[in-house]
Amino acid sequence: MTYDLFSPPVQALTVSELTAQVKGAIEESFPHVWVCGELTGFKKHQSGHWYFSLKDAGAVLPSAMFRGANKQVKIDPRDGMEVLARGALNVYPPQGRYQLIVEELIPKGLGAQELALKKLKEKLLKQGYFAPERKKPLPSLPRRLALVTSPSGAAVRDILEILARRWPAVEVWICPVHVQGDIAPGEIAEALSRLNRVGGVDVIILGLGVGSAEDLSAFNDERVADAIFRSRIPIVSAVGHEIDITIADLVADKRALTPSEAAELVVPDRMELLKKVAETNVRLRGLMGSRFAYLRQRLDDIDQRRVFRRPVERIRDLEQRLDGLGDRLQRGIRQRLQGLRQLTAAAAARLESLSPLNVLARGYSLTRRASDQKVVRAADQLAVGDLLVTILQHGQLKSRVEEITPR
Repeated sequence: MTYDLFSPPVQALTVSELTAQVKGAIEESFPHVWVCGELTGFKKHQSGHWYFSLKDAGAVLPSAMFRGANKQVKIDPRDGMEVLARGALNVYPPQGRYQLIVEELIPKGLGAQELALKKLKEKLLKQGYFAPERKKPLPSLPRRLALVTSPSGAAVRDILEILARRWPAVEVWICPVHVQGDIAPGEIAEALSRLNRVGGVDVIILGLGVGSAEDLSAFNDERVADAIFRSRIPIVSAVGHEIDITIADLVADKRALTPSEAAELVVPDRMELLKKVAETNVRLRGLMGSRFAYLRQRLDDIDQRRVFRRPVERIRDLEQRLDGLGDRLQRGIRQRLQGLRQLTAAAAARLESLSPLNVLARGYSLTRRASDQKVVRAADQLAVGDLLVTILQHGQLKSRVEEITPR
């Protein structure tokens, strides 16, 4: 194949087009990777973003960690530090180079345990264990409360004192478990499941009495997280570490920083409720007094109305009105009857003037054939021997035809 040196091939791409295709291919292929390397060229920009590279013996990977993500980093990064970085590969078109956008940065010295904890958090997050919409509300007035904790801890005494002071009506069950050691996760998970099977518990406080931050492994166990997630009873996590948030804290329906806060979350303050009841009683009495005064004023106004002071007066007025209507009705009937009589008389006079009897009075007569009562108007309607009936003004005659003379 030969090319014209002065006209490029039709399929040639611009630098931007080619870079965009490379960018899409790389970012789609590496949306989530863990990279192990040594920090080099670390720089904190005034915007709050971090720029650095990860290197090993054979390659260097430019990297960036933006302000929102690097606030969660618990180490002080510096050049030469071995780290594990989680992020996504990305291409920066203005410089035509690929880089790692870091979302999480931990020192390599933390080992597999820290990495396993991170992966467990990601797994539970995808399964909806931390979703806010699945968290259950705490009961406003719990009747029975369960403490799942080590009974030897001083926090148990503190929370019992707070509960007795704030809401002595609550019944407290202490469910003793180990909160440290290899057997702790299994005991905690079993205790939560047993309380759900027994029933009758309104709320559970979990984790009082934990020691240092290194003793939190039981509350980062998947068995404990699963037991909290499946619990029908609301659970308050009170591990007691403000900085270190455990998986149990994230899955629980509510997190308390201290045992005292846990007690305050699960029960109301009796004195505050009594104060609110007293205030409500005062407001209720005031409202009832105002309502009674208003109703009394309305009753007085109604009592002063004429219809209640002279109730018969209205009846008398209606009776008079009824009498007037009766008189009007009778007059109307008489007038109507008189008009009908006049109309009847006029109609009778008209009928009388048109009566055929008046014609007979002038000497005329009406002849009918007796056989069918037809009026005879011509001689050809008759035959000799037909019987005739002749009507006069006064009476009628019967005759028989003896001769017919045509006109």
